[in-house]
Amino acid sequence: MTERAMQELALLVLTALADAPRHGYAIAQEIKGITDGRVAPRTGALYGALDRLVAEGLIEVSQEEVVDGRARRVFALAPDGRERLTLETERLATAVREARRRLGIDGAPVMR
Repeated sequence: MTERAMQELALLVLTALADAPRHGYAIAQEIKGITDGRVAPRTGALYGALDRLVAEGLIEVSQEEVVDGRARRVFALAPDGRERLTLETERLATAVREARRRLGIDGAPVMR
């Protein structure tokens, strides 16, 4: 059985956490950077995605702290999340290669 494609926000969250743990605001900033500003997740959507990814075991809360009287959670990529991100990037790379081939990009012949 193949896993269904990951939603873009989940993919971007996992990517943002691939090199270091981060709190929610830092994750949002990373996502903006990763996408050259194309994706700027709203707070509710981001924290909903974070909660789902924690529940799925793909990320974990690595630290909880209080800053200026507000609770702040730091999230880290879990081993299952690293594996899933790797699989998803391979799936996307395959799809992109095929699309580029069919479009004749990079000198690949267009087959009709």
